[in-house]
Amino acid sequence: MLNFRCPEWTGIACQTCPWKAIVNVFADRLHFLQTSLQRVLMLPFKRQATTPHTPKSDKKSSTTSISIDPVQGTRDFPPDEMRVRNYLFDAFRSTAKSFCFEEYDAPVVEHEALYVRKGGDEITKQMYSFTTRHGHKLCLRPEMTPSLARLVLGKGKALSLPVKWFSIPQCWRYEDITRGRRREHYQWNMDILGVKGVAAEAELIAAVCTALQKLDLSEKEIVVKVSSRKILQHLLVLSGVQSDDFAKVCIVIDKFDKYPREEIWTMLDELGVSDYAIENIFRAMLVTNLDQMESLLQAVQSGADNPDTTTADISSALQEVKDLFGMLRAYGMADWVEFDASIVRGLTYYTGVVFEVVDRERKFRAICGGGRYDGLFATYGSNLAIPACGFGFGDCVIHEILREKKRLPALQRTIDDVVIPFDESMRPAAIEVVALLRSKGRTADIIMHTKKVGQSFAYADKNGAERAVFVAPDEWAAESVRVKYLRKTEADVESKGPSKDKGESMKICDL
Repeated sequence: MLNFRCPEWTGIACQTCPWKAIVNVFADRLHFLQTSLQRVLMLPFKRQATTPHTPKSDKKSSTTSISIDPVQGTRDFPPDEMRVRNYLFDAFRSTAKSFCFEEYDAPVVEHEALYVRKGGDEITKQMYSFTTRHGHKLCLRPEMTPSLARLVLGKGKALSLPVKWFSIPQCWRYEDITRGRRREHYQWNMDILGVKGVAAEAELIAAVCTALQKLDLSEKEIVVKVSSRKILQHLLVLSGVQSDDFAKVCIVIDKFDKYPREEIWTMLDELGVSDYAIENIFRAMLVTNLDQMESLLQAVQSGADNPDTTTADISSALQEVKDLFGMLRAYGMADWVEFDASIVRGLTYYTGVVFEVVDRERKFRAICGGGRYDGLFATYGSNLAIPACGFGFGDCVIHEILREKKRLPALQRTIDDVVIPFDESMRPAAIEVVALLRSKGRTADIIMHTKKVGQSFAYADKNGAERAVFVAPDEWAAESVRVKYLRKTEADVESKGPSKDKGESMKICDL
């Protein structure tokens, strides 16, 4: 509050004092300003209070006012779900390492320009972007390939090509949530840099098929659909589509399985694609083998005026895919793959062979997708052309498929030993035993608070322990403990005979 004091103030209010009038005017104006400012400042808070952003389905804890659900589109991983995630990641890692790929990682927060500069990609509209206090525009990475490009360019000439790298990053995209699609997901990425030929694509597709086999899936359930952007570009150029419009047209073609024919036609028409070219695109989408594709290209080429693409260009693009299929036969993966001209991939940086992995029943979204992106490094300022190809294999769709097909194994918690002290006086001895077991490389737990012996054995059994190690005064005095095998196999029974309910005595040094 403002404090104006009359210079002739005597302690008694003067009804006719001009200072009182001045004070009243300033007080009224100050009150108006304070009220207006308060309304402006409180407006967003009131809106948030009346229309919260959290979904109506969010559950509240009975003891707190916070939501007990994760943020919409994200997931929690308690131990049982973490075991499933690790099962998938183990399949990814073991496959990558058997193919001699090296693991790398990068920060989940990246420069926004790393993704925006590609332009034309729908992914740029789905980023979680923010500005720091110092004005830097950052985002949560929506994919890993640009981070890989940044890493490689940072290495410069110190990096010897070719390289084979893999990672399992967490990626973020603000998109519609459907079955197998969330706003965060983990994605197994494998990339080969420095190899111009399709030997790199063959190695990557073979790795994908190998991982699927490890996850108990077969070529009768899963198929790798292969195509080539080079072939499609030749078709479009022969049909009169300008090369500068090719990337935009590919984004529309990538939506063929998501929209009806009429809407696809309208999208292409709005891009300025002629009816003749659209008809040829629809004809190409029905092609299921290379011979059909070659016949279509020859027919379109015969009717083209002054074509910018030559027969040699077309033959080279077709031969590239033929070579790829030949290599995959040598890998023993021929039954996994088939040609499908409708596969183009939505990202604009793909330049050659592209592929998607889907379930044959088409009940789910694509499991995996990838291809060649030779021009990406040049967009980030590289003076050296670096041939590259890779794929991204998300964890959400494959998890849904394995769960529906009941292919997820029983992933129970497993422990080698649970050490049980007879009472609190035996706890120091029990700690010595658990420390010894851990030093030998065994996973060992210890009962942390006093329980009845029966409850302790039940705890060990429930948590999947192989053995319960009971530390009691008499055995300890004889430098022994009592061991009960909780997961005894038939072979163990034959060699040692059936164990008694209380277990068998064992020297500490023999544990």
